[in-house]
Amino acid sequence: MLSERRLQVLRAIVQDYVGTEEPVGSKALTERHNLGVSPATVRNDMSALEDEGYIAQPHTSAGRIPTDKGYRLFVDKLAGVKPMSAPERRAIHHFLDGAVDLDDVVARTVRLLAQLTRQVAVVQYPSLTRSTVRHVELLSLAPARLMLVLITDTGRVEQRMVDCPAPFGESSLADLRARLNSRVAGRRFTDVPQLVEDLPEAFEAEDRGTVATVLSTLLETLVEENEERLIIGGTANLTRFGHDFPLMIRPVLEALEEQVVLLKLLGEAKDPGVTVRIGHENAHEGLNSTSVVSVGYGSGGEAVAKLGVVGPTRMDYPGTMGAVRAVARYVGQILAES
Repeated sequence: MLSERRLQVLRAIVQDYVGTEEPVGSKALTERHNLGVSPATVRNDMSALEDEGYIAQPHTSAGRIPTDKGYRLFVDKLAGVKPMSAPERRAIHHFLDGAVDLDDVVARTVRLLAQLTRQVAVVQYPSLTRSTVRHVELLSLAPARLMLVLITDTGRVEQRMVDCPAPFGESSLADLRARLNSRVAGRRFTDVPQLVEDLPEAFEAEDRGTVATVLSTLLETLVEENEERLIIGGTANLTRFGHDFPLMIRPVLEALEEQVVLLKLLGEAKDPGVTVRIGHENAHEGLNSTSVVSVGYGSGGEAVAKLGVVGPTRMDYPGTMGAVRAVARYVGQILAES
């Protein structure tokens, strides 16, 4: 265990390096921070921190920089989540409040996160496997043609055309709409197939083919939309951190193009808390020089997807964690009210 003083020295090194982008020396630490000890004592503490792998000396510089292990300890023990200021909260609310549908919410969220953190923002669409049905609408377009509209609790709207095997009257359509919603409204998508499997039997023989066709289209929609989707923004922000990537920025950009990699980085949506993965904690080699801060979002206190940011390990962790958490909270409110 590190002594309290050495923890404070580590905290100061991280804060100074993140703020100045320059390796930190003992003289600078004693001048900028009220550590209450001499530069010689600070040098001894820095030597001990280096021996234990929390800081390192780049090149021949007299200063030290935090390692992945040092950032990890800083995030776990020394850094609180920085709360957003009242103007920042108002700006988030104003920016997201005008969204017209789920696509707009996700697009606005990714732009907002990139602007707030000046990092690369990643937002996962709410997964249908974790969503519930809000409503199923059926509209008659022609005697044997319908439109099926599926609305989820997260505001996702899916539309499908249904070509019926025979004309389907308005009264039968109203009956099917009512029976379908009575079974599936408020229920998880994963439960829908079982809930509707015997529904055709409730109708007259001449209508059962059309009912079965409608149900088949509904279930196909669930399968088609089951694939996880995400949107990324602010990639250009990485160019500001060229010197933070030891080799080149290209491996980072290539990794960010792979959706499977990003979904793994964000982690499981069912884990709603703020997650920070630092440097080599990211399994993908191209992202070993980055940190990922992510959090779950959703309505009703349950996470249905993740959002987060990717940036260099030299990151303002308290500010980034605060921004990510605040944006997720607002997105959840919007989904709950939509």
